[in-house]
Amino acid sequence: MTLEDLAGDKATERMDSVGNALEEVLGTALLQRNVTVGVHEAAKLLNVDPDSVVLCLLATDEVEDQDIALQIHFTLIQAFCCENDISILRVTNMSRLAEILGTGVGSGGTAEPLDLHCVLITNPHASPWKDSALSKVMCFCRESRFLDQWVPVINLPER
Repeated sequence: MTLEDLAGDKATERMDSVGNALEEVLGTALLQRNVTVGVHEAAKLLNVDPDSVVLCLLATDEVEDQDIALQIHFTLIQAFCCENDISILRVTNMSRLAEILGTGVGSGGTAEPLDLHCVLITNPHASPWKDSALSKVMCFCRESRFLDQWVPVINLPER
């Protein structure tokens, strides 16, 4: 085993650890109703109350990664989040994200798939949210920024 192999193993282990922490954060946020799902809904919340947002997740799959309109939305959201000191993560496993967040109920009470391209985790001002998993994810984002990786990529682990 070389030094590069050892460093690669530690990086993979760390990514898995952050992925598991992110999954825990999403589960807790869902229970507390601190999740906003969808590009347009996220834009509305960011416009009204950006101070309540603690984490922004941008998600695509391989096919949608080539969608220019979606990339423009992402660029604008990323710029806004950087300007307002909101941590950002890119999530590559949309199917796992869909499993965690479940399916949405659209207008008229019919089940329709959620727009999972942008997910915001909020922290209400009235009750600050203290969570070790959230702290781990935020620390990872902060360390990534120090390494000039402004939007780190996380793959949610399969279950």
